[in-house]
Amino acid sequence: MKKFIGRKKEIEQLKSLYGKSTSSLVVIKGRRRTGKSTLIQEFAKGKKLFKFTALPPTTEITAQMQRQEFADKLSQEFNFPKLVASDWYELFQALAKEIAHKEYIIAFDEISWMGSEDPTFLGKLKNAWDLLFKDNKKIIFILCGSVSTWIEKNIIKSTGFFGRISLYITLKELSLAESKEFLENYGFKGNDYEVLKILSITGGIPWYLEQVRGNLSADANIQHLCFDKSGVLVNEFDLIFNDLFSTNNLTYRNIVELLSSQQLDFNDIVQKLGYAKSGVLSEYLSNLIEAGFLTRDFTWSLKTKKKSALSHFRLSDNYLRFYLRYIAKNKQKILNDTFNTLPISTTPGWDAFIGLQFENLVLKNRRKIIDLLKIDPNTIVCDNPFFQRKTAITKGCQIDYLIQTKYNMLYACEIKFSTNPIGQKTADEVKEKIQRLSIPRGYGVCPVLIHVNGVSDSVYASEYFGNIIDFTALLSA
Repeated sequence: MKKFIGRKKEIEQLKSLYGKSTSSLVVIKGRRRTGKSTLIQEFAKGKKLFKFTALPPTTEITAQMQRQEFADKLSQEFNFPKLVASDWYELFQALAKEIAHKEYIIAFDEISWMGSEDPTFLGKLKNAWDLLFKDNKKIIFILCGSVSTWIEKNIIKSTGFFGRISLYITLKELSLAESKEFLENYGFKGNDYEVLKILSITGGIPWYLEQVRGNLSADANIQHLCFDKSGVLVNEFDLIFNDLFSTNNLTYRNIVELLSSQQLDFNDIVQKLGYAKSGVLSEYLSNLIEAGFLTRDFTWSLKTKKKSALSHFRLSDNYLRFYLRYIAKNKQKILNDTFNTLPISTTPGWDAFIGLQFENLVLKNRRKIIDLLKIDPNTIVCDNPFFQRKTAITKGCQIDYLIQTKYNMLYACEIKFSTNPIGQKTADEVKEKIQRLSIPRGYGVCPVLIHVNGVSDSVYASEYFGNIIDFTALLSA
């Protein structure tokens, strides 16, 4: 049996609910394949669990089919005659009767699918909580789903559920250290650069990492997962967008395609897509952020330490970028079994591509960077990718990751991928960037290099960088 990796904080949060003297309503949301169901199973070990997963919505699935599926699950779980599934509230009554005065975990998985064709579902679920489940002090009721935008709108921000939810969990990717441990747990024996290749296409998404074969190299795994017509990542993009964005699917796809090779501000996105500058496009971007695919990076004033209105949108999901860059362009050949490729890491453009992926991985693990730099998190006033626009009195500048502390220190981090040891040219580029910064009087600046595959002796000898962090250090617990 495979070891359960990560999610220590989330497990502890769930366990803490047992210390309450009342029942608990929990919401767990997160990107498809992040392991929400697995988290519930791990938490429920040794406990009584009633878990229901709704039917994926299609044009053929009706509200009655969803109710009947739930009714059949009840009959199977509690061994009573088949129910007539005409009303959600009556089904909730049947469940409440069976678990009355018992310690139980109830989990409704893919909650948005359950009532997708029944406009009364949410109201009846809310009433069921208030009238049937809330007073049972021994239950933890979990609402779980991958359609984060639906959950945010209909449950978290809904007046119907206001004040009723004890715990919100947004499940994100595994950390770099956890991802490495996960791969090792599944038998992968590649070195740290091989691990980076895998993470460049999967990120820290647990289900993707589960598909990696331990007896294959990183390149062979990528070939198997992404370029064989039966590979599980060949059609994953379409499944994501059909599940999460069944309406306006094409608009969402256009946005992620645009951001797959560049970071852009809102006005640039409007101009390049040719859309009207409206709240509708803002909502699409917000939905992609809520779903875990985009990140909006705000810059700030080094002098006032206040967040600026200026921001860039960044495609922060490694699988989506890999799909758009390598799979989508060759999809028909892959499906026809006529696509043959060299090992992916030997193809033109790989270095630039993996550089973007490496940057995503580092930015999602910024707490590890802070720990390695021995910075007290309580002293940080701002930290994020930083950019300074060119004006009549300032030069344009962009820092991959900048940390500003209340002690007037700036840590300017250059995140650099190279297949060869990094040379003096990189140090000169970072020096130029820092010279362009409008640094307030009395501030110190510590240049930091975060790299893969080594640094030349000349860079070490120059002693320009205050800290040099190897990718290997990010993979350690």
